[in-house]
Amino acid sequence: MSDPISAFPVPDLAAMPEDVRARILAVQEKSGFIPNIFLALAWRPEEFRAFMAYHDALMGKRDGLTAAEREAIVVAISIGNQCQYCVVAHGAILRVRAKDPAMSELVAANWRKASLTPRLRAILAYATKVATQSHLVTAEDRKALLDAGLTQDELWDAGAIAAFFSMSNRLANSIDLKPNPEFQAIGRG
Repeated sequence: MSDPISAFPVPDLAAMPEDVRARILAVQEKSGFIPNIFLALAWRPEEFRAFMAYHDALMGKRDGLTAAEREAIVVAISIGNQCQYCVVAHGAILRVRAKDPAMSELVAANWRKASLTPRLRAILAYATKVATQSHLVTAEDRKALLDAGLTQDELWDAGAIAAFFSMSNRLANSIDLKPNPEFQAIGRG
């Protein structure tokens, strides 16, 4: 018997609504395993659909922030929110998107000391503030991103990604979501 992936029930794949099962099977086909977040969220199909729709709207864009910048935001704010699942899972994706096997560890350990571009450093400073001190975000914080070369759309995305994944971090922590061991090998060359 294996350890549970969370503190809540995980529905049987065959008992899931067809659209939810299809999404999960597509992820499994692409990655070779089912990330535990998909199984945990499937317990509540309407919430699964809403979560995935907003996730895809933020993370699936091909314009504006790069895929690596988007994942770096998730890793940085997840460390700030102490979400082990998201640091491990999105750290794996960041290694792939950045084409750098050390990137996720550098961002997670302390992005402020990592060798990052000024643009990415500005993005992570803003995203971390949105995630941990959103009530203190000011016009000067937004201007710093615009001064770093971001567009208004990219500024919006940085804040929206930080806010969405802060919610995700809190949900993952509240249900005691465990990271899949398969994430550890992804993007390490």
